[in-house]
Amino acid sequence: MHLLVVEDDHHVAGALTGVLQRRHFDVTRAATGREALDLMDDSVGMVLLDLGLPDMEGFEVCGLIRRRFDVPIIMITARSELTAKIHGLGLGADDYLVKPFDLRELIARIEAVGRRARPVTATGTDTVITVHGVRIDLASRKVCVEDTPISLTRKEFEILAALARHPGVAVRRERLISEVWQTDWAGIGRSLEVHVASIRHKLGVPDVIETVRGVGYALAVE
Repeated sequence: MHLLVVEDDHHVAGALTGVLQRRHFDVTRAATGREALDLMDDSVGMVLLDLGLPDMEGFEVCGLIRRRFDVPIIMITARSELTAKIHGLGLGADDYLVKPFDLRELIARIEAVGRRARPVTATGTDTVITVHGVRIDLASRKVCVEDTPISLTRKEFEILAALARHPGVAVRRERLISEVWQTDWAGIGRSLEVHVASIRHKLGVPDVIETVRGVGYALAVE
């Protein structure tokens, strides 16, 4: 896997690069946010993003990357406050690791996020679900509205797919968080709400995802 390490501290970047290369990762290092954006292309399989960059906020870099690429992002930062973590995950980061950390934990998180990022082959016979003009193909991970392709981020698709596997059935918020973010941390709840709102906006069919008060969400059936 090709990793883009965005870290302005040369000592930290050197240590990270050495460990990752010994684990057989292909590593490219960027020292600034602008350099990271210039180096981003489809060959990058994951971004390790420091938030304390000299030219721009790491949060801004995350948002700009997320607009153009559906690539896993792990934020690595000394900021341990809960508000920063929630903000980062809400922007689309897949994980958030606070410095100082054990390099073995970083490797474990890279592997875990990498596993979640791989497309999942749908099982069962109903791999294509159509409701209210929204066509969800679980196998090809494509979504169309009245034959118009809709571009969803990886997490947005996984949320929609989790609901599509049980149309008309309320899926608990805790289950969605567990399946999509691979965590039981309740703080992800706000990020889930943001992602659902984004899905509704992109589909242009707000009622296709129903909010089941006190439970979670359901894919509306006709």
